[in-house]
Amino acid sequence: MPSSSEIRQQFLDFFCQKHGHTFVASSPVVPLDDPTLLFANAGMNQFKPYFLGTQKPPQTRVANTQKCIRAGGKHNDLDDVGLDTYHHTFFEMLGNWSFGDYFKKDAITWAWELLTEVWQIDKTRLHVTVFEGDEAAGIPRDDEAADIWKAVGVLPGHIHLGNKKDNFWEMGDTGPCGPCTEIHYDRTADKSGAKLVNGGSDQVIEIWNNVFIQFNRNADKSLTPLPAKHVDTGMGFERICAVLNGKTSNYDTDVFTPIFEAIQKATDAEPYTAKMDDLKDIAYRVIADHIRTLTFALTDGAVIGNLGRDYVLKRILRRAERYGRQCLGTDGPFLHKLVPTVVEQLGTAFPELKRNPEKVREQIRDEEVAFLRNLDRGIKLFMKIADKTKVATGTVVSGTDAFELYDTYGIYIDITQQMAKEQGLTVDVTGYEKAMEEAKERARKGGKKFVVAAVKGELPKTDDAAKFAPETIEAKVVGWVVDNTMVTTGKVTAGEKVGLVLDRTNFYGEQGGQVGDTGTIDDLRTQGVEFQVEDTQRLGDTVLHFGTLLDGEIAVGDTMTLAPSPLRRIDVMRNHTATHLMNLGLRTVLGGHVEQKGSLVDEAKTRFDFSHDKPLTGDEVRQIEAYVNQRVSRDLPVTAVTLPLEQAKKVDGVRAVFGEKYPDPVRVVMVGPETPEKANHDDSVEFCGGTHMLSTGGIGYFKITAQEPVAKGVRRVTAVTGRVAAETMTQLAATVGTLTDRFQCKPEELPTRVGALDQEIQRLNEQLKRAVAMTVDGLLESAPTINGTKVVVGQLPPAGVDVVRQQLDRVKQKAKSAFIVFGWDEGDKVPLVVALTPDLAKKAKAGEVIKPLAAIIGGKGGGKPDFAQAGGTDAGKLPEALAKAKEMATQVLE
Repeated sequence: MPSSSEIRQQFLDFFCQKHGHTFVASSPVVPLDDPTLLFANAGMNQFKPYFLGTQKPPQTRVANTQKCIRAGGKHNDLDDVGLDTYHHTFFEMLGNWSFGDYFKKDAITWAWELLTEVWQIDKTRLHVTVFEGDEAAGIPRDDEAADIWKAVGVLPGHIHLGNKKDNFWEMGDTGPCGPCTEIHYDRTADKSGAKLVNGGSDQVIEIWNNVFIQFNRNADKSLTPLPAKHVDTGMGFERICAVLNGKTSNYDTDVFTPIFEAIQKATDAEPYTAKMDDLKDIAYRVIADHIRTLTFALTDGAVIGNLGRDYVLKRILRRAERYGRQCLGTDGPFLHKLVPTVVEQLGTAFPELKRNPEKVREQIRDEEVAFLRNLDRGIKLFMKIADKTKVATGTVVSGTDAFELYDTYGIYIDITQQMAKEQGLTVDVTGYEKAMEEAKERARKGGKKFVVAAVKGELPKTDDAAKFAPETIEAKVVGWVVDNTMVTTGKVTAGEKVGLVLDRTNFYGEQGGQVGDTGTIDDLRTQGVEFQVEDTQRLGDTVLHFGTLLDGEIAVGDTMTLAPSPLRRIDVMRNHTATHLMNLGLRTVLGGHVEQKGSLVDEAKTRFDFSHDKPLTGDEVRQIEAYVNQRVSRDLPVTAVTLPLEQAKKVDGVRAVFGEKYPDPVRVVMVGPETPEKANHDDSVEFCGGTHMLSTGGIGYFKITAQEPVAKGVRRVTAVTGRVAAETMTQLAATVGTLTDRFQCKPEELPTRVGALDQEIQRLNEQLKRAVAMTVDGLLESAPTINGTKVVVGQLPPAGVDVVRQQLDRVKQKAKSAFIVFGWDEGDKVPLVVALTPDLAKKAKAGEVIKPLAAIIGGKGGGKPDFAQAGGTDAGKLPEALAKAKEMATQVLE
């Protein structure tokens, strides 16, 4: 039986050595060039530009094995993994491609040759499908492919017609398309599987798909033959390994058996037995699949987080962790222990796995530890919910209960559904989604001055085409929103706060991370009506201008003059354009793993969240600032164009935010190139509906002012531009001046002086720690003993509570029974601590002992039975408090 490594190499050798193909390495599973794709999910992803004609292929014949992940989005196999023999979230796709070179005859002939001659698969077990045609769609039947299959030797009755769903491939509503022919393998004992072809049975499985890209779908749905025809093929590696090894399950080959052995070793569970309905074996399959997905995704630059593909990876990890804990009996983190097996098994085919496996292990382990804190409690809560549901003679877990599991313990809905299925229950997913939306709405309301989630009454569409132009415009009042109700009668009077609705506007409504405009809406004809706009928001297609009518009255039909605040608008524009440059700068300096996770652009700053697993170094910050400021000084043009979404996705270098829903057509903002055709990966090209400078010179200057962690694997950078950046630099210069005066040195000498000061502080801290230890040793040596308990009470040098805690531990190690009270003077506060050894639990509680002591020094305190702390302000009363502590010890212990 050939090994999986041999099978992979035989495929590549067949096409590369025998049939003149060039080997092309797999693209990362994290897509580099497709902003709307979660993961690379097919071998053809990296070759899209060649099929579309936007790039010329360097070779016309290529072959490879592509790393693919299908979990989330259109292609989602996550819920099926583990329950059958052939679904995976991570898999390899063996493929050969022709870009305007060979076509159907060679592709089919070579496929048959490889399967039946090189691999010697029984011809009587092979079935093929060809496109049956679609008269209504104007697509002819693929008789050419059928005739070639007959010529190469496919048996009569083994060529089947397939419909448009199964046997016609299209990239989108328009663009390249063509028929495909699939090869299926019959596993039935008597070779009677003809009727099961394309029937979803694991007895007859598809092993290879050959797509013949020969047409272009036009906007009117008609087809035009392509001048250059292409071939795109994909063979499931795990499936062909099972076929060539005579196995009925992909999981019974050496693709998975080494991982099963590693799982058994890591969990000490019973070995895998290949049963389909056994929870233990399902767990083995899920975990083996999911660790492959996690290892490859993290290696290729993804992170585990809360948005887009990062969120998908978190779901995958938690799904595997739950199976391990509940079905294999794991008692701690274990998934990270499987990474070396994946690397050892696949590191030769994919050398990038060997680059930094420890970092991958660390990311997985950190996430495991975080989740396991809640998993056990979540499982216990679910079992209570399941019992409650069954007692109530129900079979459906409520959406409210499912959301509680997620909200409290991080148990995702798909995990809850799987646990429910194991208990013979289902989950009210609609109710769960409703509870989720209600929670989000509560969160939104908590943070906004003006909030409109739903409005009673019909909201008219606002024409906001003028929002990108700075000029004032006139518009008619069509109504206003008060208390979430649309009003079209009566009048708005002075002092009222409303959301004004107009037929058109040049105000920008908050969207895509950019704040809404402020400004004024006046009736210049009456010279007495002034509406102050404090915020502008969008609700569907309606723009709401929230604010206060300062003077006069407003009624439906009034003509108003709209003037967004020009200075604020320009400040926001500076920051938004700078955000685009910073996005590209972060990616350039830190690496291709950087993905936007969120942003906030207002007049004072730009705040940008992105995927990165460690703080930026000072040098990295300076490089990013230099990158942006270099482009500011070049005064590059900023151009916005509106394109059909599918066309926009194909612009070279375009970036988008995962999880965002973009309109069709979509606005594309480019910094540098003036047309999409001139864009490349070195340019800032983003889907964006916000306002921007006409050129980068208007930004003035860019300065990063802060960075912080937001979530696991996500960092936040705050930056300023223009006037605010100038003020920041002035303040920094003043600070440097103060320090140079203080240290009597030049600015460039400050780091050396500060370093020396830091060393001196460390030396003094060590000296202070020794002084505290000596004081404690003296107190312990002179401490009286009452009925076997040491009473250690006294004043310490001011060293901080952490140092004192270390001394408490020392005392407990030396005295098996101890009543300990320490206090010290820190100038502006007087801390106290009480610590009792466990044997005193029935006699006293530290939290009760400290209260009267804290009162003496003018403070309050509390804590646990064995440890408590307090803080006061009257240092002069500290000796009195310590004397009181000795009295209390005597009363408690005698």
